[in-house]
Amino acid sequence: MLNATRGDLMGDDTKTASPIVGHGATRLPAVEVTSYNVETRDDDGFIGDRACKGAFTEILDGWRKKVRNGGGDPFGDIKTEDISRKQLDEILRSDDVEAAGLVQGAIEDFAKELSTVVRRFLKLKAWRDIERLAIGGGFSESRIGKLTIGRAGVLLKAAEIEVDLTPIEHDPDEAGLIGAIHLAPSWIFKAHDAILAVDIGGTNIRAGVIELNLKRAKDLSKAAVWKSELWRHADEKISREDAIERLVGIIDDLIKRAEKEKFKLAPIIGIGCPGIIESDGSIDRGAQNLPGNWESSKFNLPNTLREAIPKIAKEETHVVMHNDAVVQGLSQVPFMQDVKQWGIFTIGTGLGNAVFVNRRSD
Repeated sequence: MLNATRGDLMGDDTKTASPIVGHGATRLPAVEVTSYNVETRDDDGFIGDRACKGAFTEILDGWRKKVRNGGGDPFGDIKTEDISRKQLDEILRSDDVEAAGLVQGAIEDFAKELSTVVRRFLKLKAWRDIERLAIGGGFSESRIGKLTIGRAGVLLKAAEIEVDLTPIEHDPDEAGLIGAIHLAPSWIFKAHDAILAVDIGGTNIRAGVIELNLKRAKDLSKAAVWKSELWRHADEKISREDAIERLVGIIDDLIKRAEKEKFKLAPIIGIGCPGIIESDGSIDRGAQNLPGNWESSKFNLPNTLREAIPKIAKEETHVVMHNDAVVQGLSQVPFMQDVKQWGIFTIGTGLGNAVFVNRRSD
């Protein structure tokens, strides 16, 4: 039985975007964001925990214990959490049919969990009318991820659940940056051909320059990451201030590289960040995995970045921030124009989620 949800947006006017920039906005240039960061519970805990990266690891580990009791584990003594997705993909393509069969068993069980989570979300008011669900996050990039998505989609269709599941179009790491272009109004790109984007996660911080490629596709479907830098902050014991200083250094470096290559950077930095993003750019909750306290009332990331980088190409800097799952989902905008309402799941440490309704083009 479903209990109350947390993070379900109800169209709060205080989050309406300004003409240039709005943090955590429900109304964006191409879509309405009707829900994000939902943390729905049942009697066993958060439903999303059944479809996260850790859940797959637990399922795989369970299968290993079963076969070990029956006479042998094809993975030997290696810990399950140390087996990479790349290794699992290679096993599926190998001649080791027993190991491949074990991985396939884990895929089947995880697909069942994913389909169950989808069905639970579809009971929520904001989710019940979605026509398509894109699956992102690092898990979706792998072969095991794609097989899981395909199998979960089949299970839903067999149960006469009318929602299509599809892997996210872009590489998930790049999607978290590319989606930032849809935070800004299209008119601002008329004099520019690139934008700066930042994707903040509990393990990594990634920043990049997104080439718009409007001459190739006006709908931004050909937008691509030109250059990016990744910093794995989880490996270091650092303060929030140290993290921001490092991020500012990365952005400054990207600006210099872009200007050297004669890119016309738009004076906007688009950011995807975990948690509920307030209209003033503060984070209400959900940023507990970031270094230091990012939810403090005395901390505002957009304001801090504007102070550190006041101008881009001699124009005043604007910073716009939204939830990271929302931003990754926004990368799908050009590929979701044949449906009205759609959603995103990002399978990672947790299950990021958001729902979008396409706005009519002017």
